[in-house]
Amino acid sequence: MVESGARTSLWRLPALQALVGATTLGFASYCLTLASLPAYAVAGGTGVTTAGAVTTVFLLVTIAVQMTVPALTARFGIGPVLAAGLVALGAPSPLYVLDDGLGWLCAVSAVRGAGFAVLTVLGSTLAALVAPPERRGESIGLYGLAIAVPNLVAVPAGVALVLAGHSAWVAWLAASPLLALPLVPRLVRTVPAAPTRGGESSRQAALAALAPSSVLFVVTLAGGAVVTFLPIERPDGALATTALLLFGITGALTRWRAGVLADRLGHRLLLPVAVLVGAVGLLLVAAGLTAGAVPVLLGAAVFGAGFGAAQNLTLLAAFGRAGSHGTTTASALWNASFDAGTAVGALVPGLVAAGVGLPWTYAILAAALAVVLPLARAATRGAVS
Repeated sequence: MVESGARTSLWRLPALQALVGATTLGFASYCLTLASLPAYAVAGGTGVTTAGAVTTVFLLVTIAVQMTVPALTARFGIGPVLAAGLVALGAPSPLYVLDDGLGWLCAVSAVRGAGFAVLTVLGSTLAALVAPPERRGESIGLYGLAIAVPNLVAVPAGVALVLAGHSAWVAWLAASPLLALPLVPRLVRTVPAAPTRGGESSRQAALAALAPSSVLFVVTLAGGAVVTFLPIERPDGALATTALLLFGITGALTRWRAGVLADRLGHRLLLPVAVLVGAVGLLLVAAGLTAGAVPVLLGAAVFGAGFGAAQNLTLLAAFGRAGSHGTTTASALWNASFDAGTAVGALVPGLVAAGVGLPWTYAILAAALAVVLPLARAATRGAVS
């Protein structure tokens, strides 16, 4: 474990620098292809209604493999598993240029999804391990910032390149995780040799992390509904684009800064507040869809603030409840909940909206966030802040 004085900047820790670098390179690959691959598939003749299968396959494999990462880490160690994940995410990416058929794109994406599973689980695990325990929240916040920047930049960049006919550039740039391989030794050098135990200990850690992960599932379900359906509801003009930009910016800032605040105040009060802020923001978006642009923009910014803070705080709670030897298991469950919530949020709210309209759908999701407030409070019990 890294020793660091209370006033020392965490940016100066070599392990954290390596983590931020590896995370940025890994998520740049994911973000470059997230929205561009369906467009690439459509350009190759795939129907609009089925092009999203590329993303679905990627996320399904990601969720499945995430739950195996604790066992793999316990067997082989963090360093080798992380290196294998970076290779699986980056090395197949140039193969996208060989064929734009849906089957081929899904096959390559399946391999990359396994690599992404490793990166997400071990990235958040290492964020908790590379900094002193009393500054874990700040470390997780910096890790979140390393994820947020590629989301803001690489997602639109990937789409722009594909639409401009430069899909080969996307495929080669998405091999960026390979550049992170030299960072792995420096990253894992200060990590405890066996942060994960298997068997009964792993099951207990998963049960301990279940409550905060369940809160995260509901929060990311709502986030998936905003990202997916707001542009569909408002396809003309800049409203949806601006709203999602505000959502992304406030989410990145609060995911970063919530950790610092949690280190000082604990997360027992902060997590319910973050969920409540998210509910209020979603209600504003719902109202704005029938009342005007300003409430939509304000609501997106407020919802993003709650969304980002809840990510940091639920991860902190999961780690605190699972204990030091349950870190990787807690990370696996948290990440699976994040991805599952996002995937469900990209589908189920659309079915609801077909019956009651998107404004009422967002209002229902805001009510769901309010309903999980007691669970958010309970999720912090038994956790070491």
